[in-house]
Amino acid sequence: MSINRRNLLAGGLGAGASGLTPAYAGPSPQDLDRAAAAPVLKREGLRLPVIIDSIRLLKQDREYIVQVRSKDGAEGVSLTNPPRAEYLDKILKQLVIPAFLGKDARDLENLLWELYRRQDNYKLYGLALWSPQAWVEFAILDMLGRIARKSIGELVGDIVRRDVAIYVASGRRDTTPEQEVEYLRKLLDQSGAKALKFRVGGRMSRNADAMPGRTDKLIPLVRKTVGDTIDIHADSNSSYDPPQAIRVGRMLEEIKAVYFEEPCPFDHLEDTKVVADALTIPVAGGEQEYSDWRFRWMIANRGVDIVQPDLFYYGGMIRSIRVARMAALAKMPTTVHISGGFGFVYMLHFASSVPDIGRYQEYKLGTEKYGSWFDPPLLVKNGRMTVPAGPGVGIKDVAGLLSGAKEA
Repeated sequence: MSINRRNLLAGGLGAGASGLTPAYAGPSPQDLDRAAAAPVLKREGLRLPVIIDSIRLLKQDREYIVQVRSKDGAEGVSLTNPPRAEYLDKILKQLVIPAFLGKDARDLENLLWELYRRQDNYKLYGLALWSPQAWVEFAILDMLGRIARKSIGELVGDIVRRDVAIYVASGRRDTTPEQEVEYLRKLLDQSGAKALKFRVGGRMSRNADAMPGRTDKLIPLVRKTVGDTIDIHADSNSSYDPPQAIRVGRMLEEIKAVYFEEPCPFDHLEDTKVVADALTIPVAGGEQEYSDWRFRWMIANRGVDIVQPDLFYYGGMIRSIRVARMAALAKMPTTVHISGGFGFVYMLHFASSVPDIGRYQEYKLGTEKYGSWFDPPLLVKNGRMTVPAGPGVGIKDVAGLLSGAKEA
């Protein structure tokens, strides 16, 4: 009998006199429900009501900013995930913002539920609703953090780390294997990261490669080029059916990669589980996930080894914390996906307070421009990035950020 990760999880070859592999015995759905239902927002330091007076979408150069103000003049901001605000602005203004006006921001968790069930909002279940919800939630958390003099991480948990290990990611498939490894080397040199990620397959391509033979040549070439001290991740972006995903996964196992992301179509949970059951390399998934219940299924059935809610696509910090609590019961890491721009800052706050975030968090070159917005500035050094230290999201000069911003 071959040894795969299910054998290891179930206790190895010695489990059971018959030699049959026991089924995965994770936490019960009821235990997961209880973990997810527990309150997230900590209200210490928020003694008085914080009544929301206005929420606006602003634009400053290329950045879209959501600004929230209370009737007492408290303020918070968030930055959206580009380019979603360019076409989800109507959902934000017509369907999301009205659900919060005149309400006590301290009741945020209940307000999120009421937003979901308000009118027909639940019919928009997914990125179209969750991204605007996340923008408002992040702005409210920033405001509450400034009032309570706590970081977002302190509002949703206990601080367990002040910096995180990072990996750099190539989002390219237009390169030959030789061009890609040179690009990856530049990313490592510029960032000092100790880990990297590259793309395999063709992106939701029904087993077709981005160019003939690219993946088969790229996987061993990356290891040969970067050596044994760099950890490797690979992302197929839903490229494969199970047989092809398992074949590519075996190649990644040969080079001792640390995880294989989204091997099968993202919404085909059963196919992804087939691949995860067959491989020893951890399988990650959840970037596109939109449902509490589907994450619960993934965790209860060990459909993946690492869960990856996107803090924007999945509707914000509070929903993602609930996924992490369920995953913790199954001893599974929650490594949030980043959908671009300022999202890495929200990732840092999540990572500051969630105990098991996995080995590395994603970092994109070019986001250094945001580092000076914080005091002390955000730093990337020796493959690690610091967490913002100030209240709320930590931006030191909100007035300066909004100077010249116009209604979007």
